[in-house]
Amino acid sequence: MSIISSSHIWIDDRNMAWIDQTNVKVIEIALERLAHGSSVEEIVDQHNGLLTFAQVHAALAHYYDLQSEFDTEIDRQLSVADELRTDSLCSPGRLKLRAMGRLQ
Repeated sequence: MSIISSSHIWIDDRNMAWIDQTNVKVIEIALERLAHGSSVEEIVDQHNGLLTFAQVHAALAHYYDLQSEFDTEIDRQLSVADELRTDSLCSPGRLKLRAMGRLQ
């Protein structure tokens, strides 16, 4: 009996997990599942034939294998996004528009 393994996942030099032969990160698939509750079928459909069922299943399996590390990274990215959103509310352009009465 021979064992055949096809992970569909590769790791770049920044330790980022990608789906083979695509420009899609594993974390993006995990976020689609977490944020929208998307099924594998919905994720495949949403990517317009770019991903196969096997690739999406592999990405989700990789996410679940390393869930705590992925969840930590997701939380970090959300914090960065919140900081950027807060900083943009006080940007010089917004302050000027507020002073002109064009922005509340």
